[in-house]
Amino acid sequence: MIQAFSERAGSLVRRDADGDRQAVEQASWLDLAWPTDDEERLVEQVVGHELPTREEMAEIEASSRMYTEDGAWYLTAMLLTRADTDAPEITPVTFVLTPDRLVTIRYTEPKAFAVFAKRAEKAGAVPCMRHDQIMMGLFESVIDRLADVIERIGSEVDVISKAIFETSANRASVSRRLEDVVFRLGRQGDLLSKARESLASMTRVVIFIDQALREREGQELRKRLKIAGRDLQSLVDHASFLSGKMEFLLDATLGLISIQQNNVITIFSVAAVVFLPPTLIASIYGMNFDVMPELHASLGYPLALGAMVVSALVPFLYFKKRGWL
Repeated sequence: MIQAFSERAGSLVRRDADGDRQAVEQASWLDLAWPTDDEERLVEQVVGHELPTREEMAEIEASSRMYTEDGAWYLTAMLLTRADTDAPEITPVTFVLTPDRLVTIRYTEPKAFAVFAKRAEKAGAVPCMRHDQIMMGLFESVIDRLADVIERIGSEVDVISKAIFETSANRASVSRRLEDVVFRLGRQGDLLSKARESLASMTRVVIFIDQALREREGQELRKRLKIAGRDLQSLVDHASFLSGKMEFLLDATLGLISIQQNNVITIFSVAAVVFLPPTLIASIYGMNFDVMPELHASLGYPLALGAMVVSALVPFLYFKKRGWL
C-alpha cells in the first residue's frame, strides 16, 4: 500500500496512491506499508532511486542500515511496535531521503507514524513544509512514543515495587503475589530492553544525519537534531535507571521467595525435631520384652502418652522462646 502525502497550506494531505502515478509524483512523503513489487517499481521510477528490500532492511551491520547513494540518504531504524500488547516487537523501518521527497518503507504499523500523520493533516500543527522536516517530524514522533512507553514502564515498576514489599500475614497470598511479580517484571523487562534497542538505533540515525549535515547547509535541521539527540540521551539514561531498579526488584523478589522457602523447610525441620522424642518413647515401649516394669503398671499407658506429649512440647516451647518459629 502506498500513502502519498502532499503539502497544502501548511499541512499534509493524505491520499491512497496505489497505482496512481500522478499522486506519487506530487507527494512530498511516500509511505510504503507492506509494498508489493509493482508498488516498489512505481516509486523507484518516480524518485529515481532504488529502494532496499525487506532482507536488506534487516541487515545487522550499521553500515548496511545507514549510507548515502546518488545524493539520497538511506536510514534504517529499529522501531518499537505493539508496545501496548503482551508481544512487543522490534521492526526495521527505512527512511529514504531524496533531494525532493521522503520515502518510508515499513512492514509494521508504528503508532508514531499514525500520530504524526494525523497531526500533520492539521494546518500549522507541525512544521512540515519540506520533506526533510517531515522526516524530523517522524523522528520526533518516534521519540515521543518511546518516552511514553518508558514512562509507562516506570509507573508499572513503581506499582510492582509496592507489591513486593507489601506486608501480609497470609503466607499463601505472599507466595502467589511474589510469583505474579516475577512474571510482571519479566514482561516489563522485555519491553524495556526493546525500547532501549530502539533508542540506540534512533541515536545512531541522528548522529549519522548530523555528521552528514556538516558538509551542507542545514542549520535549522541541525538544531532539531540537537534537541532530538538530547531527548534520546535523557531517555537512554532514564531507561538505564529503570533497568537497574528492575534488577534490584528482581533480586529482592527472588530473595523473598527464598526466605519463604526457607521458612517452609524450617517448619518441616522443627516438626521432625518435635516428633522425634515421642517417636523414641513409642519405639521403646513397642519392644517385645517380658521384663519391662511399666508394662504391668496400672498407669503405664497414660504415663507413656504423657511422656510423649511432654517430650514434644519441650522442644517446641524452646524453639518458640528462641524466636525460631
